[in-house]
Amino acid sequence: MKTVNWRQCTDWAKKRPLTLRAADWLGRGRGRLRILDRLNAPAPAPRRPDLSRWNHHDLAAVWIGHATVLLRIGQMTILTDPVMANRVGVGLGLVTGGPRRLVAPALDVRELPPLDLILISHAHFDHLDRPTLARLPKNAAVITAPGTMDLIRDLGFRRIIELQWGQSRQLGPLRITARQVIHWGARTFFDRHRGYNAYLIETDHRRVLYGGDSAYHDRYRDLGEVDLGIVGIGAYDPYIAAHATPEQAWEMINHARAAHVLPMHHSTFRLSHEPINEPMERLLTVAGHDADRIIIQHVGDQWRLDN
Repeated sequence: MKTVNWRQCTDWAKKRPLTLRAADWLGRGRGRLRILDRLNAPAPAPRRPDLSRWNHHDLAAVWIGHATVLLRIGQMTILTDPVMANRVGVGLGLVTGGPRRLVAPALDVRELPPLDLILISHAHFDHLDRPTLARLPKNAAVITAPGTMDLIRDLGFRRIIELQWGQSRQLGPLRITARQVIHWGARTFFDRHRGYNAYLIETDHRRVLYGGDSAYHDRYRDLGEVDLGIVGIGAYDPYIAAHATPEQAWEMINHARAAHVLPMHHSTFRLSHEPINEPMERLLTVAGHDADRIIIQHVGDQWRLDN
């Protein structure tokens, strides 16, 4: 069976506005009819997290896969960029037109603990997956980037908040601040009004940086120390203008003086040309004697920091 080169397809579509408008419409589906996505299931996650004491942790994290991280901080549970589908992309009837998942999510939607907050960094299909969002509980608040509410509003969430860079919002004990990154937000390379964020998550005692997608920058130098830095390390070849290399990601997270590091955005979807294992190997190499700060390496790994 011939493999579809999705990069060539998207490069062709970028030059055709009518095609891009159609892709935007197709990208608003909820995935109900995409039964062919269930065929050729991805490999199971290498680790199985144990959430039996989840609510007792002061600060905890589980890497579910790609940019999807389950966080426990301030007695609240957060899910970042939820993507649990076998494929991401536009809906084409019975199948999704886009990259196939290589490793299954470490947890299914039904296995998640009750969510207080969903964080969405930007509108790319591998970060804002409507079929996954449609399955999540609607009483969770959603914080997202500017110009992305229209992709979420009709899914039934009761509270959706867009944050511009530098804006903050208090949710119970959590203070969420949108931070500037170097990326782009267009879902179909046509709707260029959409924003893209990183987020600083703070309580009185803990601080977590969720970096979303970004090329290299030095805008975390003013953050002060964070307990946990979540940073993307993949999809840099040839997309160095939008995604940091592992070496650049390590430098960026050191700007934030992160005590612990959770690398994400690798090993889940094939989005670029580098070998699938290369990002983590390069990160461990550049970390050297500080590699023990990297607290999660495999999908399904979990970590906690209790008082």
